[in-house]
Amino acid sequence: MSAERKIRVLVVDDSAVVRRMISEALSADPAIEVVGTACDPYIARDKIIELKPDVLTLDIEMPRMDGLTFLKILRQHHPMPVVVISSLTQAGSTAALTALEYGAVDVLAKPTSAWNLGGLREQLAHRVKGAARARLTSFKPTASASADSQNLIAADHYSARQLIVIGASTGGTEAIKDVLARLPVGLPGICIVQHIPPVFSKTFAERLNETCELEVREAAHGDEVRPGSVLIAPGDFHMLVEWDGNAYRVRLRQDPPMHYVRPAVDVLFNAAAKCAGRQALGVILTGMGRDGALGMQQLKSAGAVNLAQNEETCVVYGMPKAAVDLGVVDRVVSLDLMPHAIIHALGFAAKTGKAVSTQ
Repeated sequence: MSAERKIRVLVVDDSAVVRRMISEALSADPAIEVVGTACDPYIARDKIIELKPDVLTLDIEMPRMDGLTFLKILRQHHPMPVVVISSLTQAGSTAALTALEYGAVDVLAKPTSAWNLGGLREQLAHRVKGAARARLTSFKPTASASADSQNLIAADHYSARQLIVIGASTGGTEAIKDVLARLPVGLPGICIVQHIPPVFSKTFAERLNETCELEVREAAHGDEVRPGSVLIAPGDFHMLVEWDGNAYRVRLRQDPPMHYVRPAVDVLFNAAAKCAGRQALGVILTGMGRDGALGMQQLKSAGAVNLAQNEETCVVYGMPKAAVDLGVVDRVVSLDLMPHAIIHALGFAAKTGKAVSTQ
């Protein structure tokens, strides 16, 4: 897509109020043009053919045909980037994560009368721009890579100070699931920031816990980062990590958003650089924007190892590229090889007490 051409968006929602709010928020960005709206998937189908939008915003709960059914039909017959906008409830978050599994690029909480329009405008525009750049053919590990990864074995012993920190955004829910599902038990504690709304993050953690051997849950303030466990930053809270005598503990804060988001990857990475230093392992996965790059710079300066997902397997090669361009990434690997790279880096550091050379 050329820099001069605006991103054409079709807004699909059964609520006229929500359609207007979304349209006004997106139209305020000079790089975006709302070319039409639709109150249900049947009307949307005709407008997609007529208006040829670049990105679709899609509600889940609609009359005549629900959004999940429409998403599956789109993926089969007319693939296009879709940003799902779902209600901020347990049922809404479950449906939204299912939509991501079905091929939606991103997810946002559905606006209500309590929403601040300024915040809504920034979030929507940012996510729509990311969706417009998305790689629609989602990467799937080869059968041999998946089988090999299931045989990965953790080292016999890790230092109590070793820590894994992971950041992701657009396309990250599926990428994180793929990596965690193929990691063995017995690893140092893992802290993850995925750009995701409140409530959705808890459902995301619960789904991961069902598919991984590692224990996965949404972080709470003061939680210990235990070996073999994974803590997911809750939506709308920055997550930091601190060394507290004999273990790492997370701290949750509601400082202003960074890079339009809260939680932000940079906040976690900066904290890990301070308290874990060379014992940290930073991983940046698919995502729109630059969040995490400066944090990785801090990790690198502290002696940590940084891994980044490669362009070919990213839904959006934004965050990893920003870190690579800064020259702070030790190794760029495909998604299917990320578990191998994590185990290699951790194992070498555990045996030698030094950061691994990945050249």
